[in-house]
Amino acid sequence: MRLHGLLLLLLTASTSGVLANDGLSYTGLATVIDGDTIKINGHKIRLHGIDAPEKRQLCYRNGQQYRCGLQASLALSAKIGQTVIRCQKRDIDHYNRIVAVCRLNTEDLNSWIVRQGWAVAYRKYSLDYNDDESYAIMAKIGLWAGNFIVPSRWRHGDRLPSSKDYNKNSCKIKGNINRSGKRIFHVPGGKFYELTKINKSKGENWFCSEQEARKAGWRKSRQ
Repeated sequence: MRLHGLLLLLLTASTSGVLANDGLSYTGLATVIDGDTIKINGHKIRLHGIDAPEKRQLCYRNGQQYRCGLQASLALSAKIGQTVIRCQKRDIDHYNRIVAVCRLNTEDLNSWIVRQGWAVAYRKYSLDYNDDESYAIMAKIGLWAGNFIVPSRWRHGDRLPSSKDYNKNSCKIKGNINRSGKRIFHVPGGKFYELTKINKSKGENWFCSEQEARKAGWRKSRQ
């Protein structure tokens, strides 16, 4: 009787998608909501330590706008397919979503989407995926193949120029002067490119090539 009851309990847990394991884990087929959020058996799960562009967010690649938020969602959806995944709870966020590390077999999906360039490491909450982001930056893939606003800043209202304004200026290298007076230039796709604002009254400038920037006394950003 006890064995029968135990089997019934395990079966109920398995079909509901919730298993006891040092806290709660959620196992089942996933519905992708966006590049960093999924749903398993009615449980909304936010992928820990990463931040993907919002579904309505637009980015630039080869001078053209594209729906990078949608691309991130499609990439994650194609990766998961109809395979059962397992998510280990880390926290609950202020939207009452489960924050978790999710795995496809043994592969960390949080790591995978950052490494593919469709999400950034969310350093405000974790440093777990810094190396994956560095790989994507170096490979210039996903978001890093063009220009984009970091998702957290996009949610606060920052936007890239319109397509018309963006293409007006073919000189897109930003020559910035930092607080120490160092002259550093940032190229499209660089880690701090979108965060850098040019103030010509301070002596900052736009350049059309790296060679031009170096001749003017600027050095390239190391990130």
